[in-house]
Amino acid sequence: MSTTTDIVTELCAHPLLLDGTAPGEGRIISLNPATGESLGAVRLQSKAEYEEIVQRAQLVHREWRMLPAPKRGELVRRIGNAFREQEDELGRLVTMEMGKILPEGIGEVIECIDIADFAVGLSRQLYGLTMPSERPQHRMYEQWHPLGTIGIITAFNFPVAVWAWNAMLAAVCGNTMIWKPSLATPLTAIAMTNVTQRVMRDQDIFQPSEGKAEDVFLLIIGTDEEVGETMIADRRLPLISATGSCRMGRHVGTQVAKRLGRSLLELGGNNAIIVTESADLDLVIRGTVFGAVGTAGQRCTSTRRLLCHSSVVDAVVDGMVKAYKTVPIGDPLDSSTLVGPLIDQRSVDAMRSAIESAVDQGCEVLHGGVEGIDSFTNDPGHFVTPTIIRVPVGQTPDITREETFAPILYIFEYATLEEAITLQNTVDQGLSSAIFTDSVRMAEQFLSSAGSDCGIANVNIGTSGAEIGGAFGGEKDTGGGRESGSDAWKAYMRRQTCTINWGDDLPLAQGIEFG
Repeated sequence: MSTTTDIVTELCAHPLLLDGTAPGEGRIISLNPATGESLGAVRLQSKAEYEEIVQRAQLVHREWRMLPAPKRGELVRRIGNAFREQEDELGRLVTMEMGKILPEGIGEVIECIDIADFAVGLSRQLYGLTMPSERPQHRMYEQWHPLGTIGIITAFNFPVAVWAWNAMLAAVCGNTMIWKPSLATPLTAIAMTNVTQRVMRDQDIFQPSEGKAEDVFLLIIGTDEEVGETMIADRRLPLISATGSCRMGRHVGTQVAKRLGRSLLELGGNNAIIVTESADLDLVIRGTVFGAVGTAGQRCTSTRRLLCHSSVVDAVVDGMVKAYKTVPIGDPLDSSTLVGPLIDQRSVDAMRSAIESAVDQGCEVLHGGVEGIDSFTNDPGHFVTPTIIRVPVGQTPDITREETFAPILYIFEYATLEEAITLQNTVDQGLSSAIFTDSVRMAEQFLSSAGSDCGIANVNIGTSGAEIGGAFGGEKDTGGGRESGSDAWKAYMRRQTCTINWGDDLPLAQGIEFG
């Protein structure tokens, strides 16, 4: 089995990777959140380097946009296959740098492969519409064109999949792109870019007369102040796709809007599962445990609130506490582990603060809590115990309205489905939601326009684990963006309505006579 050093050496060879791991000016150290081990040092890029990268992207875009979409799709197919060839190594790198368990790390790379496959088919389906003209001997239709060079800003928790959602679709749509990854996970970004650019170099389909084929997929590793602010204010980037906190999204959205650019925002979630009196409680427990503790609660779709009907709440509480006591916490590379570490000490501190606030606001810790955090004090990694907190009946403490990016689950009790839906919707975020029920009427009420106000609504499955075939995203403070499947490709293109006059007269619309 490859060692940490072998994997970094093999996958991350790059001019930005520095010798030595000692902290210094103009560099960041990538740390394994499970061990505190330094994985490597990466040089931070400057505003001047960003300018050079934008120019490279724009230069190659002139010819990339004119390459037929199916040929762009063929190159994306090859990129997906290249990910397949290194699926295990890339997944292991994700686990080492981000801390999610190995099956999730590999699963994230598989998600990159899946979206590449989706994009290949999409490259032959960038459909426009035709519509009848009211004027004789005229034809009307719409078509879609690439936007240009787009900016992709990603978060640490899905260090490669979210980039792929954007990059694979944007590429077949004819765009070039610049990726700014989280500074917590620079090595995975370098590795994925290396694979992608190697494919673009070693092909004979696209040989631009100016620029380089690999410049379709570019990477910039820099601070928010030096590079991020420049990026979101840059009028040459017609679209900024940004994933992160609601606070970050408000800033990005505001700055992009000032220049009348487009923003595609995928922000926080405060996701709830409603458990009705007819629910299959075995499914409830299994679905909630994965949703709440998977990725150590560091998914935007993580289950944060469990809303239980009064007739089943005690049984659910007992089942959840029993299940949490059996969840193995530890080395994410160990096949027996289900919960790895949080990304850093700041996240651990935020979880501690949220638990203390919940107790101060009258809630009861049923499992984990501050003691569950303190039990790992002497460990080198950022480990915590997943925590269950019961909320007093009829109350909605302020802390439960916030998204704490950690494995905290709040359990509420309700009396009617209307009350549960209101409780679910009365938060600022609107990403994912679920209901467990055997009642068709309750399921349909939950899915109706008077039901869940989230971008994702599930029945008898949890809040996490979205598939790439459907558009991913949420409403309200979640940002309103849609990525991945369905018609999310339209975010990366501009629509053009065309009218062709094939006659020898020039009639005007609406019957207007002029002259």
